[in-house]
Amino acid sequence: MRIQSFVLLAAAGAVGGGAPDPDLRGGKGFIATPVYSEEEDAKILAAYEGLRVSDVVDGMDKAGLQGIGLMDPEIHALWKDTAHFTHRVIGIAVTARYVPTNKPPAGRMDPAAYDKWSGEWYGRLSPEPFVPLIRKGTVLVIDDADGSDVGSIGSNNIMGWKVRGCLGVITDATARDTDEIETERVPLYFREPGRGIRPGRNEIESVNRPIECGGALVIPGDVVVADGDGVVVVPRAHAEEVARYAREILDGDKAGRRKLYERLGLPQDDSVK
Repeated sequence: MRIQSFVLLAAAGAVGGGAPDPDLRGGKGFIATPVYSEEEDAKILAAYEGLRVSDVVDGMDKAGLQGIGLMDPEIHALWKDTAHFTHRVIGIAVTARYVPTNKPPAGRMDPAAYDKWSGEWYGRLSPEPFVPLIRKGTVLVIDDADGSDVGSIGSNNIMGWKVRGCLGVITDATARDTDEIETERVPLYFREPGRGIRPGRNEIESVNRPIECGGALVIPGDVVVADGDGVVVVPRAHAEEVARYAREILDGDKAGRRKLYERLGLPQDDSVK
């Protein structure tokens, strides 16, 4: 009876709970986007230098954040460098969200009309307004239109992002030109290849707002670490503590493995230096 009464009261409150917040009608975000200086970002990144995903996950556990921030393991590195580990990424999140379009496809057009249509789509519906936010130390994290077979990330624009200081790109969806991206050696973590262009497939929804990527919440300014073990997102409020614990773990691991290398007569490599 008490449960039934509670449900009825809750329903009544939802139906007749007074005037709605006028801001809600036009849409409202409830998780704030914090703003950090480039100097603050650099300080945090120095604390994470050389840390692996496994070290960071252990540090998260020690900080009471077990299971937090881990992306779906299907989000994996396009390529790996097991000699010098240049595929690894440690950076500060800048986010973007693309959604599937609900607008009709172009249909058959003459080439000039098609070029005009696709150019307008790129410029108005599916541009890259996040580009000015990219700076040294950025990791671009994109929540894209999963299932749309769209290549929002390609061999050209990913190089342009790198020129601005982007250290790597993470997406829960797709990318195209993967042969060229692997040759260019730009770190990319994605779910699978996508072949199509953006026009007719997706639209930009927001930039530098909290997003969900691979099952993890990513708030702009969070620390993102990616390597062969996958991707982990460290909430900025806990970043210093997690880095401190993770550094202890990595230092101990390297020391132990160096001794084993000596016993086995193996030359030291980048993983133990």
